[in-house]
Formats: sequence, structure tokens, C-alpha cells
Amino acid sequence: MSDKIKPHHLERKAILYIRQSSLYQVNHNLESQKLQYAMEERLRQLGWREIEVVDDDLGRSAAGTVTRAGFERMVAEVCLGKVGAVAAREVSRFARNNREWQQLIEVCRVVDTVLIDQETVYTPRQSNDRLLLGLKGSLNEYELDLLRQRSVEARRAKAQRGELLVAAPIGYIKSEEQLLEKDPDRRVQQAIVLVFEKFLELGSVRQTLLWFLEQGWKCQRATSSGRRVGNVLPTGRSIGF
Repeated sequence: MSDKIKPHHLERKAILYIRQSSLYQVNHNLESQKLQYAMEERLRQLGWREIEVVDDDLGRSAAGTVTRAGFERMVAEVCLGKVGAVAAREVSRFARNNREWQQLIEVCRVVDTVLIDQETVYTPRQSNDRLLLGLKGSLNEYELDLLRQRSVEARRAKAQRGELLVAAPIGYIKSEEQLLEKDPDRRVQQAIVLVFEKFLELGSVRQTLLWFLEQGWKCQRATSSGRRVGNVLPTGRSIGF
């Protein structure tokens, strides 16, 4: 057991914080979830008996752009002096922005709560640990900014080559090769033909839209991948208004 962990820490409960940044990671990066939940055993080996797992923020980014109910509840528990340790497999799970990261470090320092990851135990009341935690927080934020920059540059390069498809236009679907293909559904093809026929007949997009609404005509809306999501009334946008 680390000499940084004192009896008064063990008398209070430990909180294991678990987070993944997106629903895709939640559904596909299952090994990462298992490794994070396995941190509970590390806490037991360090001497804690009462361990609370906070996994409310699965699928929530820690960049500071969305509300994280689990993180806020954990900080509130720490502020009340009920928590002896907060743990995560990597400290970047707690926050990837300095505002929330420094908030967590400060409240842990005030109430004497240790932070634990897979490698070591940090005591915010010790200046060396506080410096190390501050550096890790800055590096986590920098890493996120670097990933964003690379993503933007990749999208720009793809757009310059004419290969960037954000969403397929009405009547087309995006193939697995990220190419535009005409929707194979004959009903969709016939509906598009009907829109143009009515436009030529009535002379304006607005009158065309009103005609479809008066007829109670409905169309299937599709995602960029072509998956149907139900019958809806047409809108000005859907027929080019």
C-alpha cells in the first residue's frame, strides 16, 4: 500500500470514475470498459472496502462542452468530505479541460482526498504531486486540441480532393466506399420525379410544397447511410425550398 494513503483516507469511501467519450466507444471499445471497471480491484488491494462506481458519463466527452452528471456528482461528494480517494484508469478520464481538472485538484487538496490511476497515487496537498497533476492536465488538453486539429486538416484535405461527403442529398445514399449512389428504392425515385413534375406544372417551389401538404403526401426520410427512419410530411427543405 502506498505511504500516501492514510487511515483517514480508508475510513471514507473511494469513488471509481468510468467514462468513454462517445457512444461508438461505449458500444465497440468493450475492452477499455473492462480495464476501467477492473480498477475496482486495485482500490480493494490498496485497502478500501467501500467503493462507489460512477459510470453515468459513459458516452460523454470530457472536453468541457457537455454537462457530465457523474463528474458533477463526484465533485459534490468530494466537497462534502465523504470521499477518501477518486480513481480512474487514466487521469484523462476525469477531464480534458483545465477548468474542470483544476477544480477537481483544488477540492481534493482542500478536503485531503487522493487521486489514483493505474500507475500511482497522487496527493494534491504535496506540491510535487500537484505540479505533476497540473502538467498531466495541460498535456491532456493539448492532446485533445492536437487531435481536433488533425481531424480538421484531414477533412479539409478530403474536401479539396472532392471526397468529403457529410450528408447525402435527397434521392442519394452514401455507399460503404463513401461514394454517392442513387437511392435504389423506386418509391424514392418516383417521388423525386413527381416533385419536378409538380414544380413545372405549378411554377414555384412554394406552390409545389403546398400541393403536397394539401394532398397529405408523406415521404420516407433517410439518414446519410440510407436507413429509413419513418414517414414524414415533406418540408420546404426536403423539396429544395
